[in-house]
Amino acid sequence: MVRPPTEESTAFVSTPSVDAQVRLDTHPTHPSAVTANLTGTQAHIPLVGLAAADWHVTADNRLVLARIDHEESYWAEQAARQLRADGITVEITPELREAIDEEWTWANYPMPWCTRDEIREVSNQAQKIYDDIRHSRLLIHAHAQDGHTTVAVGTYLDTGKSVYLHGENHLRQIANTFDSPAQALTAFEEMHADTMLPGPAPMTDTERDTAEARTTPATPTTKPELSSAGADTAPALVTAGAHEALFASFVEDHGEWENYRTWSDDASVANHESLTLRVQFDHEARDRDIAWTIASYQSPVGERTWHVTATAGTPTDMIETLLKSLDTDTAWIERTSPPLTERTLTTVTRPLTEFGWTPTINGHHISWPAPHGETGLRLDVAAAVGATTARTGPAWTLWGGRSAEQPAWTIEFSRHTPAAVLQDLTYELAITHSTQTQRAPKTPRGHEAIRRRFR
Repeated sequence: MVRPPTEESTAFVSTPSVDAQVRLDTHPTHPSAVTANLTGTQAHIPLVGLAAADWHVTADNRLVLARIDHEESYWAEQAARQLRADGITVEITPELREAIDEEWTWANYPMPWCTRDEIREVSNQAQKIYDDIRHSRLLIHAHAQDGHTTVAVGTYLDTGKSVYLHGENHLRQIANTFDSPAQALTAFEEMHADTMLPGPAPMTDTERDTAEARTTPATPTTKPELSSAGADTAPALVTAGAHEALFASFVEDHGEWENYRTWSDDASVANHESLTLRVQFDHEARDRDIAWTIASYQSPVGERTWHVTATAGTPTDMIETLLKSLDTDTAWIERTSPPLTERTLTTVTRPLTEFGWTPTINGHHISWPAPHGETGLRLDVAAAVGATTARTGPAWTLWGGRSAEQPAWTIEFSRHTPAAVLQDLTYELAITHSTQTQRAPKTPRGHEAIRRRFR
């Protein structure tokens, strides 16, 4: 008779206990990243496992998980389950447990039909592409701008398969495959010859933050205060809720505007009493997402004549000036500007040129970068004159960040945006990003009214 196994007789096949403890916690300076601190005489065992799962070793027995899809808390929990199954003690701090249990989703996700698990799968594929590029498994030959996103072409070095990549960060996908780099590059050049540049695109803000998180965690340093000498010219910082407050103040202080919620609580819309001008604010926009959309129409039921968009990271002074420009008589008299003319060009750029900003020409783009860099104005001549119906991008772009090609924030204007509205913004840009030794330009229209702060 075969006896059933007892607890004692099966003990030898159970998972042995490992003298290692893993403490998982939130990163001290990067909100979505996760840290792992390892202790015990066998700490090297969980270290090897975590490193194989793309945790980055930052110091002895210390690792960081930093992802471009901000799903670190989910994957940290998966790692904890595997470690416990391997007989390793795991502690999850209350802060990280709260992040794991939090229900969230991407604002304005372009594939709203996806479930939360499907969204996570899409972003995980984007993460794998990012990791392949970072670890030099995927060699990027060239990149280009396709509207508001980045596209690229590259080849996997292990398989020789060439791919066409579309999108950035958690939305990057393989849109097409090719049998050889030559085929891929030929097709890529045919589609993006006007914006094609060699090599990979500059890092996005998300990629830069992720790279910074893969360093030894440290206590956040106190941000130095601005010196009194630069207090008058330093641009306003974008703080949490600053744009929300601007939108609320604008509606409250202007009785001719009426605010109402859309079908989604994510956005609010303010309509002018004429029903020909509309301001939409996205409450959930983050980083380089479009937070503001301003549009003008021929009539309450007519076609749109011009529009402006601004991203969530745009300095508050620029947003305030943009809203103030809607409250001037000239903005209503001059409903639109014609396609690019010499007069329009002079009107828009006068504040910059009188501050000494020097224009540069690169293909169909003319740029006016700030003397110290980090911001500027760019004109797409082909889009401004309507040279081709295929070009649907903005005619004018105000930007801040590393470059116009990889900005931290943007305000983009369609080709018929009134020149006076544009000039208000270029004046604000000039006075906040020029040195005090440069002479101030002549005051543009309504500037005193523009400079008044919301009460």
